[in-house]
Amino acid sequence: MTQMAGMKLGFLGGGNMAAALMGGLLQKGFRGEDIVVVELDAGRRAWLQANFPVQVLEHDGPLVEAADVLVLAVKPQQLRAALATLPTPYPGQLMLSIAAGVRARDISRWLSGHPAVVRAMPNTPALVGAGITGLYALPGVIPAQREQASRVMEAVGGVVWVEDEAQLDAITAVSGSGPAYVFYFIEALEEVAMELGLPPETARMLALHTFFGAAALAIKDKASMAELRGRVTSKGGTTERGIQVLEHRQVKLALAEAVRAAAARSRELGDLLGRDA
Repeated sequence: MTQMAGMKLGFLGGGNMAAALMGGLLQKGFRGEDIVVVELDAGRRAWLQANFPVQVLEHDGPLVEAADVLVLAVKPQQLRAALATLPTPYPGQLMLSIAAGVRARDISRWLSGHPAVVRAMPNTPALVGAGITGLYALPGVIPAQREQASRVMEAVGGVVWVEDEAQLDAITAVSGSGPAYVFYFIEALEEVAMELGLPPETARMLALHTFFGAAALAIKDKASMAELRGRVTSKGGTTERGIQVLEHRQVKLALAEAVRAAAARSRELGDLLGRDA
């Protein structure tokens, strides 16, 4: 049994990310009887019951109210209304929100000032256990609760903590939106491979494994990206010619502009989702 043994978990919402977390927790030894999920959609409840040995409820109840950690996994636009249906959390209960864009201090305010709130920003590779999550805790979160939050999110990948919630906007722009940037580059590489005469299946395999392998090498090697790139870029060779085109087209600057735009939108959404009607 893992260090999470005995911890009771509640999920408010049973969507894809909640399901990924449950699957990861169960694989790491968490007991199904210690997990309870509240899901309003009947079809989704049936799917959850068919796929996970957890308790699935239509409405909040004592099992959810007694959870050590309540994972807030409803859509961001629905979070405030969902929290309004809950009783006041007991003092030691940790609220762990994976609702994108909703700030921790707003969640605390909606819960009558409840101090134990951690906001998490996972990304979609969490669905296959390869995610990375940014975490921020309000000052009232004690070390043991920070550890609980880490343990839950580590079920689907790595975690990084920030001490300023504003940095979650940068994390949202880099790793939250980042998979879309990667898919965009993979799509381009796949398309040009076919244009150069490679079969679609071969083009897809080459593009996917080039990105997967390069990332795996960078994780293991620890050298800077510039150094790793230099090892591939021989003077006067094919890679140098290709890099020259990317530099001429200012692809790096365009990517930086995209990330800054995503961060600005994250801040805008936080303002929008947190404002009083």
